[in-house]
Formats: sequence, structure tokens, C-alpha cells
Amino acid sequence: MDFQNRPGGKTGGGGVASWSETNRDRRERLRQLALETIDLQKDPYFMKNHLGSYECKLCLTLHNNEGSYLAHTQGKKHQANLARRAAKEAKDAPSQLAPEKPRVEPKKFIKIGRPGYRVTKQRDPETGQQSLLFQIDYPEIADNVMPRHRFMSAYEQKIEPPDRKWQYLLLLQSPMKQLLLKFQVVK
Repeated sequence: MDFQNRPGGKTGGGGVASWSETNRDRRERLRQLALETIDLQKDPYFMKNHLGSYECKLCLTLHNNEGSYLAHTQGKKHQANLARRAAKEAKDAPSQLAPEKPRVEPKKFIKIGRPGYRVTKQRDPETGQQSLLFQIDYPEIADNVMPRHRFMSAYEQKIEPPDRKWQYLLLLQSPMKQLLLKFQVVK
């Protein structure tokens, strides 16, 4: 009869190892293999604390020895935390895949100040209708160039609280600052 596959069957074999002994031996072999392949000094989450035990800064777990830490790095919790951290960093980092839009440089003008102006109230002698004469002085303006203008109601402007008694005239010529004239509506 063959006794070699039975517990204690082989002379000098010491018997078959128990489950806990087999598990401990397997962990030791994995630790030795991991120590050969992984450099713990380059691991950003590995830290030795003041008590002499080891910590995983990613998962906030404590380990008694380096082998325990290495086993932890191969585990489900550490891998899930690594994936979560990678997803967060990918979300926070600007994506390099999107092409950048070509930048359009705004036109640069030398600001030469506010234009001079004079407002004169007039009355038409025939009809008696009142009017306002706006005389604007643009000394730096080129010939045959008309400044842009716009009449605004009190509700369109954002400088003062709206008052329906007033209207505004907005004048703009590119190198000049804009000019906003306020005048009262006569009915």
C-alpha cells in the first residue's frame, strides 16, 4: 500500500501543512516576490510612522510590516481608491485632447481722453418746437469719419437708477473714451 499522499505517510515528511500554515507560507512567498519587484521608496502612499508600523496614506490603513503593506496594495480597497483618485485627477486636470481655440488679439488704441462737447437749447422760430444742439469736438479724428452714436432710455443705462424724465446720448469713436450725455425729456 502507498502512504506517500496520506498525512504523515512519508517518512521524515512531517505531515501535511494545515490551512493556516499554507496561507502564511503563500503570503511570505508573495511578500518576497513583491519586495524584489516593487521599490517602496518610490511609492507615494507608503509611510513609516513614529511607532515603527507602516501606513497607507491613500487608504489610511496601518500595517505591521512591509509585506502586509504590499499585500494591501494588491487588494480591492487600495485598487478602488487608486481608481477613484485617478478619476478625480483626470476630472480636475484640463484635458489635453481638446484643441485650443485660436486667440484673437483685441485692437489696441491709445486712449486720448474725452472729447469736448457743448449742448445748446434751441427753439424753432416758426413752429416754437424746442430742440437740443450737441456740438462734439474730436480733435484727433480722421477726415470723413463719423463717430458712432446711440440714444438710450433711462432704463437701458446702468450708471444711475432709472428716471423716465431723462434720456442719454452715447457717443464713441475708437481711440477716444466713450461719452455719455444726459438730457431731460421735454414733452
